[in-house]
Amino acid sequence: MWLFDAESRTLLEANEAATKLYGYSSDEMHSMPMSELQAAGDLDRFLTQRQETSKSAPEIWRHRTKSGRAIDVEIAVHDIDYGGRTVQLAVVMDVTGRRDLEEQLRQAQKMEAVGMLAGGVAHDFNNLLTIINGYSQLILNNLQKNDPNRHSAEQIMKAGDRAAGLTNQLLAFSRRQVMQPKVLDLNSLVTGLSAMLRRLIGEDIDLRLALREDLGRVSADPGQIEQVLMNLVVNARDAMPRGGSLTIETANVTLDENYAGRHIAVKPGSYVLLAVSDTGGGMDEATKNRLFEPFFTTKEPGKGTGLGLSTVFGIVKQSGGSVQVYSEMGAGSSVKVYLPRIDQKVPLEREGRRKPALKGSETILLVEDDEMVRTLVRETLEREGYKVVDSADPVEAQRISENYRGRIDLLIADVVMPKLSGKELARNLTERRPDLKVLYMSGYTDSAIVNSGILQKEVAFLQKPFTPGVLSGKVREVIEDSKPRTGGEEKLHRAGE
Repeated sequence: MWLFDAESRTLLEANEAATKLYGYSSDEMHSMPMSELQAAGDLDRFLTQRQETSKSAPEIWRHRTKSGRAIDVEIAVHDIDYGGRTVQLAVVMDVTGRRDLEEQLRQAQKMEAVGMLAGGVAHDFNNLLTIINGYSQLILNNLQKNDPNRHSAEQIMKAGDRAAGLTNQLLAFSRRQVMQPKVLDLNSLVTGLSAMLRRLIGEDIDLRLALREDLGRVSADPGQIEQVLMNLVVNARDAMPRGGSLTIETANVTLDENYAGRHIAVKPGSYVLLAVSDTGGGMDEATKNRLFEPFFTTKEPGKGTGLGLSTVFGIVKQSGGSVQVYSEMGAGSSVKVYLPRIDQKVPLEREGRRKPALKGSETILLVEDDEMVRTLVRETLEREGYKVVDSADPVEAQRISENYRGRIDLLIADVVMPKLSGKELARNLTERRPDLKVLYMSGYTDSAIVNSGILQKEVAFLQKPFTPGVLSGKVREVIEDSKPRTGGEEKLHRAGE
């Protein structure tokens, strides 16, 4: 609280809470011009509206402290008697933290809406790209090296691969990407990539590693976390066109209730920090607020898609973590990734299994509601020697299974279908055919099979778009796997739990 004289625009008295908030002593605030706390234009409007303010909801004003820090305050004004004259009592409440949380909530809601749109677009495109890339490869398989049409088919294939890469980035941002988490040591991951990262950033940038020795473990998809690190390093490199210093740091951190209270996306607990810092030009507040939006970029046209940091955001969120950015103009930037810490040891790597042959003679039940995708899968597998029974309708597929006298070795089912999901279909079929193995496929995964997009390795999954070669290899791998992969034995879990 402080007293002020509206005519002279000066402060008269201030209580202890006011001196702590603004950083001045009581003597300094005595007779201080109100313009020291509030910009001139705002002050004129404040004094004009002060009588109405006490009668309505308090308005929010922007003030500055002695250090120059901007704060948001609510002020209610009352006239009181002060030594025989009427002066004004201002009751001030600092709402800076609340305003920050409101802005974080608005930003989170906007990112969620954009993510839903991006995921839906990527799903539809992946169905189309499966067809484009699949038939391109089938054409290439039947063209001689000197065929004049081979170059055209190869260009179609390359364009399809590039498009698939973009849709995968959209899926990562929208948190609908299939992930296979493992227990990871981030120090080993960073060390393993360091040689490549040094070549990537060039000789004019000094790469420094500050890795904590007793670092905790995290549960995440190693390929996705590598992508996070690569994108952050590339972004930091681009912020230093004239060279500088780039630091990759790891640490064990504890985010307490106080920190979580200031960041709505953070839960208090133990985390492992992965930070990438640069000595570049830094960012203003407007750029920071849009940093993770897809297709937002400060680079010149043709120099970037604007999906790099969007991908980072999606992967980290899907892994149960959070991302915080610290940056000031002229003082560089630091992007800090927090992943939940777990108490598990990194398992020893097993020797790679022999790559399976593509051909087979087993019977496969294929259920896919997209006709063109279903045709491509059936033609691919029939060329490899399999007997394929296909259906667009999961309910009809159940009847086929019930009436089919012979053995069905594998069910290939789309994840999301009308009437019955792929998971429900697999569960129903494996009740009567316990030896039936299951391979799911989809342009993206949703709660019909996985919650938050995380898929444990007990479930066989094929991400669209895929090529005929990848399809044949995956089918053979699932059929030859000695472990059962039935729909009833799937294990699903939520990110961060």
